[in-house]
Amino acid sequence: MVGLVATIVVIALGTLTVIAAHRLLAAAPQPVFVLPLASGRVPVQHALSRYHARWYAASVVFLAFDVEMLFMYPWAVVVADLGAGAVVEMFVFLGVLLAAVAWAKREGAFRWA
Repeated sequence: MVGLVATIVVIALGTLTVIAAHRLLAAAPQPVFVLPLASGRVPVQHALSRYHARWYAASVVFLAFDVEMLFMYPWAVVVADLGAGAVVEMFVFLGVLLAAVAWAKREGAFRWA
């Protein structure tokens, strides 16, 4: 019974919020709300046109190392309890990561110019 009442209340509040938003907004967008939020200046170029494609490869390599650290910190806490098997598993994981870095180097992800 409580779940049914909560569901009805959530649906009612959501519907009221959408209706209030549509009624409070002006029919035509105002120029202030169309401009970029940070500076208010009119953009002179598209936001994605400034980034070269090689930055995407570099960000993927960064994420690979970031995820590696995400797995290594908890591993370092419990490695003494788990024993040699955990060490072998971590070296297998690092080997896979090293293979990915070698592939990225071969593809030119680390070439900046």
